[in-house]
Amino acid sequence: MPSVKITTYKAGEIKPEVTISIPSKVFKIAKKLIPNSLYKDLEKEGVDLSGIEELIGSGESLGVILEVEDHRKNEKTVISIE
Repeated sequence: MPSVKITTYKAGEIKPEVTISIPSKVFKIAKKLIPNSLYKDLEKEGVDLSGIEELIGSGESLGVILEVEDHRKNEKTVISIE
């Protein structure tokens, strides 16, 4: 069963600072459990979690679907379906 994985890195780091994995079957409910600060950061960057839900439903997308680099915070967030 695929899962949605949200990983945040500090610039230049290989080891992730935060990783959240959500099984695709519970993503609709689990997205409400994403830490508020990360959810707000994703919204600021134009990430629509409902769109990710649609990709899961299509069954066609696997791998990295979005990378967001915040140069002010020196952070990178990667969203993938694995």
